[in-house]
Amino acid sequence: MHRRYQALNVPIEIVRTIVAISETGSLTKAAERLGISQPTVSSQIKRIQVMVGGALFSMTASGTTATQLGKLVLQQARRILEANDQMLRMSGAADLPRPIRLGLSTLFVREFLERHTSGKLANVVIQTDNSVGITKGLIDGYIDIAYILENPELTSEISHLIVNETDEEFVWVRARDFVMSPGAPILTWPGDDLMIRTLTRHGLAYKIVFNSPDYHAKLAAVEAGIGITAIPRRMIPTPLVWAQEYYLPELPPVKALLCVRSNLDTHLSSGLLSEISSHFFTSPNTPS
Repeated sequence: MHRRYQALNVPIEIVRTIVAISETGSLTKAAERLGISQPTVSSQIKRIQVMVGGALFSMTASGTTATQLGKLVLQQARRILEANDQMLRMSGAADLPRPIRLGLSTLFVREFLERHTSGKLANVVIQTDNSVGITKGLIDGYIDIAYILENPELTSEISHLIVNETDEEFVWVRARDFVMSPGAPILTWPGDDLMIRTLTRHGLAYKIVFNSPDYHAKLAAVEAGIGITAIPRRMIPTPLVWAQEYYLPELPPVKALLCVRSNLDTHLSSGLLSEISSHFFTSPNTPS
């Protein structure tokens, strides 16, 4: 007699717990959001870690952060939740209100938060990453609205979601006392080849010495004199200066894109879209 194969399934409540921990940054806060006890949350995480074969979260001074495996599992968890909730909405079995998921490139987070109107974020969850990571979130369907930099390799996949765009003028920056020379070390971030592409096109040597998805970590490294990088001209912080040495090639502008999921409820999103447009576009153009 053949033994019947039994599929191994991940319970949807554990999937919700994984996402809640990621969004709140704490097992305790995740438990409060879900209305369950912290021991239950811990038990669920232990169970899923056995199933996937590794730790999903690590404890740091700033809270709970996802491991590399955890980040991969989170991507799938969000897809599972989206599919689950979409099926329930189609059937009319449940009314499942959820917050708008706003994706922001780390480049623009501080500027947005310093100028935002608190009331407009009452039903918003903000996710920050480099532009490539947020773009993939748009493609996967778990980001509703995004403000990101264009990535030539991925833009075609989200072209139907672009509702507004503007050019950001990028320039080279360095610490005030940094000594420039041809072939100077550069600081970049994953998936962004603006500097590399420009230097290569001009036949210039370079050396990557710092690579981080965190824009502010990269600025701190430039301030420390590790090397040079490229940022929008309008955003040069006081400790840094525009590096205009003759051998540095001019950087091309990069398009900043406002993207919106096509079936997003305009009643919920119009205020947020208006606020983003007033922040980042010279002539506000609120998509309808």
